[in-house]
Amino acid sequence: MTSSLSGFPPALIRRLVIKIGSALLVDPDGRVRDAWLRTLVDDIAARKQAGQQIIVVSSGAIALGARRLKLPKGGRGSLEDAQAAAATGQIALSQCWASLLQDKGITAAQMLVTLEDLEHRRRYLNASATLERLMALDVVPVVNENDSVATAEIRFGDNDRLAARIGQAARADAVVLLSDVDGLYTANPHVDADAMLIERIERIDARIAGMADGGSASGMGSGGMTSKIEAARIATGAGAHLAIISGKVDAPLSHWEQGGRGSIFIAAPAKRARKGWLAGRLTVRGRITVDAGAERALGKGNSLLPAGVSRVEGFFARGDVVDILAEDGRVIARGLSEYDSEQAARIAGKRSEDIAILLGELPRSVLVHRDHMAMV
Repeated sequence: MTSSLSGFPPALIRRLVIKIGSALLVDPDGRVRDAWLRTLVDDIAARKQAGQQIIVVSSGAIALGARRLKLPKGGRGSLEDAQAAAATGQIALSQCWASLLQDKGITAAQMLVTLEDLEHRRRYLNASATLERLMALDVVPVVNENDSVATAEIRFGDNDRLAARIGQAARADAVVLLSDVDGLYTANPHVDADAMLIERIERIDARIAGMADGGSASGMGSGGMTSKIEAARIATGAGAHLAIISGKVDAPLSHWEQGGRGSIFIAAPAKRARKGWLAGRLTVRGRITVDAGAERALGKGNSLLPAGVSRVEGFFARGDVVDILAEDGRVIARGLSEYDSEQAARIAGKRSEDIAILLGELPRSVLVHRDHMAMV
């Protein structure tokens, strides 16, 4: 029941990821909201004392660095400004977290990651192993995107999705996003007085996705409700619950646990680790559209045969990740292609005997094997 999950109590949630956005951690003048942050650290200390393992995903580096460097537009006027602000602000951010946690007798660790660290399978496993070891050592990892080297092409773009991917890598039981609103509403509550809070979401369908507002209310962060729903897709697909709650109150975790409002996206049955990694990826190399018969076959757990493919798009090599689309454009699966894009386009719609004649051999009978594919 939602009521039993409210607050994500330590008795039910062993490992929790907490994401804090820039607008909550840094005031409009570029200073840390120290008094508020101390109440959150009190929450974290109480949960650790109760046996819950905590991972923090913290924004704020660019906002802090922009003030110190006196950069316009909060450091987001250009890629170069954002990278310089991040490099400067990250020191201040990590020192702040380390100091406040140390006051509670808690050791902090810093982890800076890029999109590629979690999209590349071996690097993802390395990150997962590091998080696991830090948990075993009773440390609180403080994670942020390495914005000092990230570019528009290779970055998460918001820490909501980063938090979900970190939750997946850490095998967390739940992720909580501290937000400027206290959950998912039927419409934007800032502009629609009749908007209603949705407290429990069992399935993210078109109706739920359509309620998202992509804007960032503060103008300081990079996410909005759209990014939070995308994060919920990743987290729930990996078997973790995800909650959106208000961070505009002191001690936000305690406030929620004591009856504060929020929205909980209920976890789906956890996928096998490799398939969960595939489903949670944010970058793909190509798109393969299939006919209705192939869609039904994939839904039954079968591999993707070339005969069911109607279109191949993009440039990819064998082993690259591709999206598999239904005829109406819906992404229904994601997997590793057994052929490169040129060969995949040549054999699309062909049966095995025809492929052997066309290529001079039949190196592999499937285009995407079911063991290397995750339904989404």
